[in-house]
Amino acid sequence: MHNSIQGDEDFLTPSADAVVGATIDPTLAPDSGRKLTTSEKGRFAVGFALISILWATPFAMGSGVLLPQVFNTIPGVSAEAALGTMNSIGCVFALIANILFGALSDMSRFKLGKRTPWIVLGGIIGAVGFFIVFQSHTLWPIIVGWCIVQVGINCLIAPAVAVLSDRIPEATRATFSSLYGASMVVGTQLGNFIGSYFLKNASTGFAIGMVVFFFSGIVTVLVWPREASAASNRAERSWADVARSFIPPTKNCRDFYLALFGRLAFVLGCYMIIGYQLYILQKYCNMSDDVASSTMKVLAVITTITTILAAAVSGPLSDYLQRRKIIVAASSVVIAVGMLFPIFMPNAMGMYIYGALAGLGNGCYMSVDQALNVDVLPNGEEAGKDLGILNLSNTIGQVLAPVCTTAVIGIFGGYRMVFPGAIICLLLGTVFIMMIRKVK
Repeated sequence: MHNSIQGDEDFLTPSADAVVGATIDPTLAPDSGRKLTTSEKGRFAVGFALISILWATPFAMGSGVLLPQVFNTIPGVSAEAALGTMNSIGCVFALIANILFGALSDMSRFKLGKRTPWIVLGGIIGAVGFFIVFQSHTLWPIIVGWCIVQVGINCLIAPAVAVLSDRIPEATRATFSSLYGASMVVGTQLGNFIGSYFLKNASTGFAIGMVVFFFSGIVTVLVWPREASAASNRAERSWADVARSFIPPTKNCRDFYLALFGRLAFVLGCYMIIGYQLYILQKYCNMSDDVASSTMKVLAVITTITTILAAAVSGPLSDYLQRRKIIVAASSVVIAVGMLFPIFMPNAMGMYIYGALAGLGNGCYMSVDQALNVDVLPNGEEAGKDLGILNLSNTIGQVLAPVCTTAVIGIFGGYRMVFPGAIICLLLGTVFIMMIRKVK
């Protein structure tokens, strides 16, 4: 399940000094103890970009555009409440799946590698969930299907993110992290853009999303250099070990938890707005469905462009300067500034300015944050498990975001005060990040 190229066989032969070499020389790949070839770097770069785009695009099509519109048409259902319920329940499944599959991939002994089979399986599970969603026409079957989508996504990304720790040299980790993170933002905006074309034909949009999900893991592992066999993996494998994977680290973990809470505050602040963009345009900016659809297309293009520009600079700059914290913290501030504009300009222009600055901030944040998270891991031998726990911040943030947004709307009677609430969360996140000591 790979495209063989010259250099793959060397890549499959880990050096006895691999782990030691990774700690002494940050230019060496941890799993092989040698430098990546130009070809391998290119294949990893393309693979990290592809995997983000291929799961984020259908996910955003569903959660950000198609399902909010479907919920608008279900009689007797509050659209905001339905979206919040779906995201909250789905994120619980995501939470469990992320830790579970991260731990299982740490302990796997497959000849194809310890990460590869789970990445492929995740895409297939996500496709099954999408199929159930687009075959359903009432609230609870849709929620069941979306929970399966969340399981699939986390089966895909938990082992994929661990590849950063397993196979990418520390000295270039932020560059590859930037490709993964920025592509996730691009995929989200691409999903919003494509989904807006199917507001009146959701079934076709869901079918497209299902196909993309199915091939997401398969395409990625075909592009990446072949992973070494894990048949001799020394990690013990039992259900007791899996159960212990849900226990957070307790030693040498101060910075680990600061990174977790920093990302939690960031995700919460962002998703208080991102998850409700369609409703903000329709109910806060008072746009018709057609105008909201057109505005989302333009907003997606603006955000994508600024995200790519920011990511192209921030990841390599972080590696060159060997600085992570200041870039991550500054990106949150940029997004917070962008959220000020819709407060005073509740129209398309206010949202466009927000989208441009949100793209810049997200491009910087997603480019460097994943590298920062790898750098604060307490134990490299449990990278999949601990990165899964760090990703709880994504899950919990997405669970809390609709709760917070719905609560603010209920208290203040509209969307205007959602923006200040999101700004406070983002600024709180910068405080946690700047308190980290282990990473510069």
